[in-house]
Amino acid sequence: MLRDTSYFDGLRDLKMRGELGTHEYRRQTVNIKSQKDFVAGLAFMGVGVAFAWGATAYKIGTAARMGPGYFPLMLGVMMAILGVVIIFTALVVEVKGGDKIGKWAWRPLFFIIAANVVFGILLAGLRGIGLPAFGLIVGIYALTFIASMAQAGSKFKTTFILATVLAVGSYLVFVKALALQFPVWPWFITG
Repeated sequence: MLRDTSYFDGLRDLKMRGELGTHEYRRQTVNIKSQKDFVAGLAFMGVGVAFAWGATAYKIGTAARMGPGYFPLMLGVMMAILGVVIIFTALVVEVKGGDKIGKWAWRPLFFIIAANVVFGILLAGLRGIGLPAFGLIVGIYALTFIASMAQAGSKFKTTFILATVLAVGSYLVFVKALALQFPVWPWFITG
């Protein structure tokens, strides 16, 4: 199928003769006014679509009789809609300086992810390599101290107080109030 190029040839000829303004010949582009909001909106949309798609593997049910997939589906849909709204505002609302994305903060990113991975390993252990579970209390202390390294100049005493409050609060909520069954103390203490 041949493409009719006469329109584009005519525009080019008018441009060469100086009879066509530059605004009529220029390619249309999207002007992102806030890069941070645009990327955040994309992230919300991505997570929302993933939740909604994952929820379809479960029985959805209705609003009156909700199935296990109902809440993740609705949460995913709302997150995707929120992402669209954030992207729209990033394209429409003018922000001073363009709200550019700065450089990545690698130190906090590394320590926050590492803290969560270590917490999961200490809570449940790694049976594949023979590492036993160290329990909730040790996991929370490790999580708090590793995550505190994300901020330069964190203080040991403040981190210790925070870890203690989190450990006691988690024990009261998850073990006593909700009666969840998982190791609380390391294997060498409980026997």
